Amino acid sequence: MVDAKDEQDPYIEHRRLLFATAYRMLGSVTDAEDVLQDTWLSWNTTDHDAIRHPKAYLVRTVTNLSLNRLTSAQATRETYVGPWLPEPLLTSPDIAAETELADSVSTAMLVVLETLSPVERAVFLLREVFGYSHAEIAETLERPEPTVRQIAHRARAHVQARRPRFDADETRRRQITAHFLRACAGGDLNAVMELLAPDVTAWSDGGGKVTAARRPLHGTDHVARWIVGFLAKPALAALTMEPAVINGELGVLATIDGHTVGAFSFDLVDGRIQYLRFQVNPEKLSGLTPDNSLALP
Repeated sequence: MVDAKDEQDPYIEHRRLLFATAYRMLGSVTDAEDVLQDTWLSWNTTDHDAIRHPKAYLVRTVTNLSLNRLTSAQATRETYVGPWLPEPLLTSPDIAAETELADSVSTAMLVVLETLSPVERAVFLLREVFGYSHAEIAETLERPEPTVRQIAHRARAHVQARRPRFDADETRRRQITAHFLRACAGGDLNAVMELLAPDVTAWSDGGGKVTAARRPLHGTDHVARWIVGFLAKPALAALTMEPAVINGELGVLATIDGHTVGAFSFDLVDGRIQYLRFQVNPEKLSGLTPDNSLALP
């Protein structure tokens, strides 16, 4: 995206951190890349000699640009067709081994972050994920430190109250993924049902661009029949589904003739799938190509 001549340039040095900040703020690969482009343009029109702490300057720029974009995006999401889900992102397999890091970028966490106000989201991420002090966040957001402390406390309590508790056993997750793929490939309704929790909920995000359920689906029978019926469509005869590390967790990547057409993520509770999220909106799949795979900090 950016042709930077100096590989030691602070923007290049901290680009992974900047993308990680923007992506967690926005839940969108496309928007995060746009924010980074704007940050780079700002950085290259600034007197670098006048900036004592380039990293802090860049993080502040990304955070404030993300805040502006998130505020306008919330209005757009109110008219979004069907359930809104974050844009999935292929991530390094190393992330899945780091529980706290994987949790901070998981689809489930990004969905919870959507329930925060833009400022709460910024404060929570800077404090809880990236470890900035209240004083540093106050400087970044240009708000009094006592106000930032109050926001941080409120946001942390909000997230803790809504953050679901899931099984973190990677071996079990691999087994469930393999069983799910076999059941789907065989159109085995009973096998799919056996993998689902009784109170399972499924969301599918097509954004009005492709076929998807317009409302969340609830219950083993309803969800399983929708999955099997959807995959049986003639248009998906050439569909291939394979395991992939998506947002720090093992999920499923769907392709047709080598082109990515969707992603599936899930959360396990007591060894069964409790929540499923299908992202099939073609405008939200740019982070699912190997070239865009990132090892997020």
